[in-house]
Amino acid sequence: MSDSQKTSQMAPPHSDDQLDFGSVTDRYRRELLVHCYRILGSLEDAEDALQETLINAWRHLDSLRSQASLRGWLYKIATNVSLNMLASRKARAMPTAIYKPADPRDPLQAPILESVWLDPLPDEYIAGVIASPEARYETKESVTLAFLAALQILPGRQRAILILRDVLGWKVGEIGDLFNQSVPAVNSALQRARATMKKHYDKTEHQGVTDDEREAFVLARFVQAWETSDSASLVALLCEDAILTMPPLPGWYRGRDSIREFLDLQLFADKQFRVTVTRANGCQALASYQRNAAGVYRPGAILILTLEEGHIVQLDDFLTLDNQLFLRFNLPLSL
Repeated sequence: MSDSQKTSQMAPPHSDDQLDFGSVTDRYRRELLVHCYRILGSLEDAEDALQETLINAWRHLDSLRSQASLRGWLYKIATNVSLNMLASRKARAMPTAIYKPADPRDPLQAPILESVWLDPLPDEYIAGVIASPEARYETKESVTLAFLAALQILPGRQRAILILRDVLGWKVGEIGDLFNQSVPAVNSALQRARATMKKHYDKTEHQGVTDDEREAFVLARFVQAWETSDSASLVALLCEDAILTMPPLPGWYRGRDSIREFLDLQLFADKQFRVTVTRANGCQALASYQRNAAGVYRPGAILILTLEEGHIVQLDDFLTLDNQLFLRFNLPLSL
């Protein structure tokens, strides 16, 4: 039984003529999940926040002033739930923000299994979403790992205010109502948040549009190089100072030479891979499967490719230590 079915079958807390809770909230579940994800940097945490949001909304349904205000009311609950969760969780990040580049000749460091890394988000969660004309950021851009990493630097309330204004296009007055703050107070927090984002996220660097044909060519070449363990062909697709990360491993590599040495010495050595194409965080992505002793290809990693001007500038290789990551992407567990 799905979560929405469970929610809709709860006994109503008041009269029989209340809203059919499941049917009226289902249309908002996905966008609320993405909202929580942006704040928390974790899809797993976002799912917990969404569940708590719906439970709280159900319990306080009598406080909803009108069905027309349902969406904003749900966002208020989801925002507050997410901010409360932040108080008991570490800020999410990518390895590049915490550690120095690794030496490809050194042994791999042990994975850090604490909840410190950003999670990948399947693109299906933002499918069909059109950004508000009031928004500063396009929907795909607002879930990229670079954007999310910068968001996590902001204090919780500033983070939420910037998302509501610059990603969702809410009016400042609406945000003030959500936080019970004056318009000047919201504007002040927003300006501080924008100043911090400007330091840590260069929007102009992430506006390079790669045409579909060129992007498809790079992806096809990458797939061929990965499946044949051809490090030379793979690094030829990278920009000179490209970055390779591998959460939950803390080690990461910068530059074509370093990445190629790592591929040859460690990743491609005596291993065989197959990949299937997917999308994550607004970018091209691949699901990589590794051949085991029985000849079966099992889940290995979700690779997110950040492309600019026809070259890969960052390759984020999210390793899966169990099957959960592939299940989130609705991917098969063997090839």
